[in-house]
Amino acid sequence: MLAVVKIAGQQFKVQAGDSLYVPRLSAKTGDKVEFKDVLLVDNAGTLSVGNAVNAVVKAEIVNELVQGDKVIAFKMKRRKGFRKKHGHRTHYTQIKIESIA
Repeated sequence: MLAVVKIAGQQFKVQAGDSLYVPRLSAKTGDKVEFKDVLLVDNAGTLSVGNAVNAVVKAEIVNELVQGDKVIAFKMKRRKGFRKKHGHRTHYTQIKIESIA
C-alpha cells in the first residue's frame, strides 16, 4: 500500500515501514502521531484520489530533533567593505511509518 501524505506543507510518498525526515514536529521521541491529510492512496492497483480518500497514516517519532547540513549565505559588495555572512541548520524530525489505514 502506498500513500501521498501532506506533512507541514510538504508532500511525502510513504509506505508502511518507511523512515523519513520531515520538518520539525512538536512531539517527543516515542510518541505516536497521525496524519489525516492524505492526498492519494494506492491499494493493490486501486487508486483513490481527492475526497474519495478515507485513510489515516500512523507514525512513530524516532528522533525529535535532527539538524540538517549547514547552509551559508554570504553577501559581499566589492570595493565597499561590505560583507555579511549568515548561516543556519534546518531542524527535522525523524519518523517511522507504522501503517496506512
